[in-house]
Amino acid sequence: MADIRRSLRAYRAVLGSRGRSQASHRVSFRMDLAGAVLVGMIEFTEIWVLYTATDQIGGFTLAQIMLVFGLSDLAFSLADLVAGHCDNLPQYVRAGTLDVFFLRPQPVLAQLVTSDLSLRRIGRCLVGATALGAGLVLNDLDWSAGTLGLLVLALVCGFVIFTAQFVTAAGLQFFLINGSEMTNAFVYGGRYAATQPANVWPRGLLVVFGAVFPVAFAAYLPVSTLLGAPGPAGLPAWLGWCAPIAALWAVACAGLCWRWGLRHYRGAGG
Repeated sequence: MADIRRSLRAYRAVLGSRGRSQASHRVSFRMDLAGAVLVGMIEFTEIWVLYTATDQIGGFTLAQIMLVFGLSDLAFSLADLVAGHCDNLPQYVRAGTLDVFFLRPQPVLAQLVTSDLSLRRIGRCLVGATALGAGLVLNDLDWSAGTLGLLVLALVCGFVIFTAQFVTAAGLQFFLINGSEMTNAFVYGGRYAATQPANVWPRGLLVVFGAVFPVAFAAYLPVSTLLGAPGPAGLPAWLGWCAPIAALWAVACAGLCWRWGLRHYRGAGG
């Protein structure tokens, strides 16, 4: 326990120093934050345009899809804030920087996650939180312990699922090296898919983003359970409560990919 506490203090010190260094450049930090908010608003505008052009899509109205968008976007933004730096792994491998991580008495993954901190990503969190708050106000929810529990469960499991996807993509980079765009298609494509009703997806996407990369459990299925909205044909209405199982599956896949990739790595010199 003492070793764990010392490691946590070290990680907090590293992240704190990086956060303070970014916040000290106030003009640059505010511009980055505003840019992140603007990107999030543009993505929400796309949802707004689609759902104001018609009464509903996939059985969801604009007010209902705001719950889906808010939950998924907030969960992804928090995961991006924590683990989005895993995208830097290909650069570390090519430059040989990753070899230094093996010389330190901390897990390589923990060092990778704390290798950078982009406070501008907080702007995306604000967009997701605002959309979620608006969705909670606009929808006539039957507030109870079950409703609150399902919302918290969806947010936590969504965060775990998206974080696991970042780690899975990083593990595959040990083999792909220059294939980050391919893995990003599933990581960031999964974020976009999570903001849409899964019952309008083609069967192939339903398998990929519903079972292999279970982003449908990050928001769509819990919200469907919460609102009693129609889900994919043939699936039970209570499936949203199975988000922890999907999160465990995502973590297991991430752990296997990371360990597999790390054992495959032989250093910058080959």
